[in-house]
Amino acid sequence: MINTLIVDDSALVRGIIRDFLEGDSEFKIIGEAADGEEGVQKILSLNPDLVTMDVQMPKMSGLEAIETVLKKISVPIVVITSLDTAKIAYEATLKGALEFYSKETFTSSLSPAKQQQIYETLKRISGIKAAKKVSFAEPVLVKQPEKRQINTVVLASSTGGPKALSQFFSLLPGDFPVPIVIVQHNSSGFDKNFAQWLDTFTALNVKLAEEGEIPMPGTVYIAQTDKHLMLRSGNAQNCYLCYNDDEPENNQKPAADVLFRTAADSLKKSVISVVLTGMGNDGAAGTQKIREMGGITLAQDEESSLIYGMPKAAAETGCVDMVLPLERIPEELVRLIK
Repeated sequence: MINTLIVDDSALVRGIIRDFLEGDSEFKIIGEAADGEEGVQKILSLNPDLVTMDVQMPKMSGLEAIETVLKKISVPIVVITSLDTAKIAYEATLKGALEFYSKETFTSSLSPAKQQQIYETLKRISGIKAAKKVSFAEPVLVKQPEKRQINTVVLASSTGGPKALSQFFSLLPGDFPVPIVIVQHNSSGFDKNFAQWLDTFTALNVKLAEEGEIPMPGTVYIAQTDKHLMLRSGNAQNCYLCYNDDEPENNQKPAADVLFRTAADSLKKSVISVVLTGMGNDGAAGTQKIREMGGITLAQDEESSLIYGMPKAAAETGCVDMVLPLERIPEELVRLIK
């Protein structure tokens, strides 16, 4: 059983979350709290396996509660908040929250497939007791990539991704000369807010990828929620971004494999792929495709990954050129491109 505590100042919302979680027999609600202070007290006394946390509450905010709790014990915390506080939800990931959802997600219109996806994510998160510290280990060189012209970097991340990406972009120079296209698994619907939030960590321009857009140097493109982002060949000089509405791949939509696969087909040797922290194996098949078409492949190492799922799956294909601590990836990209 996954002993779960619900922290929200709205009795109605607590009831909605309770009803949702009790739809799966593995979740057991062991308590509720109506404000941040009470939430902290109950977390420390009940020691739950999983906590759902609102952001805006009386007495103590969700951000303060997360920070207070995680200084004392290690517990998986998932933020469930409203769309108007989405930027604060991303701040919660810097404080130690592992995932977040919009309250608007938990309505009667939630599809069975999406419902099951959330259950599976929460079950995996409930087993994470602490974020690992950033590693300063030496990179693992699997294969020395040959120098070539690079036109685009494609990147995949999932659970732990917002925090990892904020660190990644704070280390990447503002004159980075090629576009970066990102699939961050995001079932919250906060995609526009994510782009705005991530933009505060970099001198590069961060935006949502738009249909038909040609990726430009100095710009970071974020995949929209619930669509597969692709990179297709245009004329001899350019590729363009586009979306499809196909079924999820690896239980994800957007899926990194779709982006990586189409980037490999379109850019051949002139693309670099990067797989960061996350659950599951999305990006592994795409990494193989990038390598098959002559591109360069990187993956985050285990020590610096919150969840060593996606980068491990990519590395296990035997098609990753370098396995690196998170803080070494930006400098390696600069070296490969310049």
